[in-house]
Amino acid sequence: MMRLTAVVALFPDLGETELLAWVERGWVHPAPSDSDWEFQEIDVARVRLIRDLRRDMAVQEEMMPLVLSLLDQLYTLRGQMRAVAQAVQAQDQAVRDAILAALREA
Repeated sequence: MMRLTAVVALFPDLGETELLAWVERGWVHPAPSDSDWEFQEIDVARVRLIRDLRRDMAVQEEMMPLVLSLLDQLYTLRGQMRAVAQAVQAQDQAVRDAILAALREA
């Protein structure tokens, strides 16, 4: 876990006020603590993503909720696909062959 100031220190071009605004907008979800926020690795990765979207890709503030929602959906689908692939892999060869045949027909 990292505190707010430690996260800001990772990104020289990101100020504490801006990061707090991202938390207030619900773009990042750190855990509240006594008088600060505690950021897990996933939160820091999301801060990096948002920073890259805003700085490098010039995504406008009003578009960020849509972009983040679409990315969240994509990551969820990737996880679901990974689970499906593992479930298929655990099946007998005949079942795997039948699934592949059905996919080719789709």
